[in-house]
Order: sequence, then structure tokens, then C-alpha cells
Amino acid sequence: MNARSVRLAATALLAVATLASPARAFDPEQTFRKGTYVLSAEGGYGAQFNLESTRTQSDLEFFGLGFRSSLLPFGPAFTGPLRGALEVGLEPFYQHYTDPKPAFWAGLAAVFRYHFLELGRVVPYLELAGAAGATDLRVPEIDSSFSFLVWAGVGTSVFLTDTTAVYAGYRLEHDSNGNTSKPNRGWEAHVAVVGVSYYLR
Repeated sequence: MNARSVRLAATALLAVATLASPARAFDPEQTFRKGTYVLSAEGGYGAQFNLESTRTQSDLEFFGLGFRSSLLPFGPAFTGPLRGALEVGLEPFYQHYTDPKPAFWAGLAAVFRYHFLELGRVVPYLELAGAAGATDLRVPEIDSSFSFLVWAGVGTSVFLTDTTAVYAGYRLEHDSNGNTSKPNRGWEAHVAVVGVSYYLR
């Protein structure tokens, strides 16, 4: 999967969303009500960037796959533009490095998303995640069998039905082993992500 493939997938998802004509009005109060479970599958493509302006970097490229199981513990809250709902979930996550050489990261992430509900079927979100897992990535930035992945992101879901949404977003990802071994310069990447979510009442 490369950047062009991710862009095409995101365009296709948005096109499907635009063509969808639901039979009844979307009610976010019901879709995001307290106690709703959310099942999501997603994929993404990322590329390292030189945040710290170091002399050299490994130019990492990778794709990731995740399957998230979440709960809406509180239902909609606040009023006006901040009206939204918190999603809390766990996500087994796999990341495969394609450049500069094949490698992997695999582990479990705790994911927090806040969905903004004022735009009907178009639901922007903010997300934050932290993960720990095993890796065989051996580059100057990090060389260990264990590392943490953390990311912050923004994106938008579009509801095709009251219980099914597609989404696309951007993540800023950081990888570090928390100084459990050396070297641990760490690295950052821009990541594009697309996915689908099912809301189970």
C-alpha cells in the first residue's frame, strides 16, 4: 500500500458516502447513546519525517492494520459546537515496515476518540492512542525488541446508515522504546488512515 492507494481508498469511501441515500433521518442521540459498542477495522499508510532536523534518518515507510473494539461510556455531552461523545477502545494493531527493509511492530493500543455531533451524518473526530508491543525494527533511531507507539489524530466519519460509518483521517505517530535499550532516538511519521465502524446497540 502506498500514498496513492490510500488517497484512492479515501476518495472511494467518500464517494460511496455521498451517493448513499438513507431512508430516514440520522439521529446521533441514538447512534451515540450511552452503552453503545463500536467495532472498527482500519488500515493506513505512513512515512517518516524529520521532526528534529537530524542529519540523517532511515526514511521509514509502512502500512498498518487494526481492529478496534470500543464502548461509548457516557453518551452525548455538552452543547453547541462541542457537543459530542467519547469512544474508549482497545485495538490489536500490526504495523509492517516496507522501507528501508522489511520489519514489523505488533501490539495492543488503548484508543480514545471524541466524536463531534453537530453536523448530522458527517462526524469529525479527534483521537489519541498509546500502544505497547514487540518489534524487530533495527534502524539508527531505535534498536530493540519492544517499543511504544503513540499517536494523535483528526478525521471525519460519514454515516452510510444509522449504525455504519466510513472514516478517513490523519495521524501524527511517534515510536520510542522509553529508554529501555539503546539507541532510542525515536522517530515520527505522518500517517493516513481509512476505516469502517459498526455501532451496535
